[in-house]
Amino acid sequence: MRPVLYVLSFLAVMALGFWAYRENYATQASLRDVTNLQNEIGTLRESLSIERAEWAYLNRPDRLRDLATLNFDRLELLPMLPSQFGVTSQITFPPAPLITNLPIEGGEMVSGTLAATKEAQTP
Repeated sequence: MRPVLYVLSFLAVMALGFWAYRENYATQASLRDVTNLQNEIGTLRESLSIERAEWAYLNRPDRLRDLATLNFDRLELLPMLPSQFGVTSQITFPPAPLITNLPIEGGEMVSGTLAATKEAQTP
């Protein structure tokens, strides 16, 4: 009986060793993936900051004003004036929906407390 117990113990130790070996390599692969993703996130954040700086550079008001002046013949862009804006009294809003308390067909209007059924009222 003891040799069988020794063999089973040996096989259990081997199985656990194999499992630990696989888990170790799976963990290392996951750590490599996380490191690669963090590097990619850093690279993308850097390129995003470069894009934001370029966007701010291209949208300078003096540059846009010069471009509008150069392309006035085609675009006919003019500066915005305060008279071009409206006031809220000029906006037409849709009428408010009419809400009525109509009874449900085949039923009664019940307000206040909950109505009990006839079976619950009789003893």
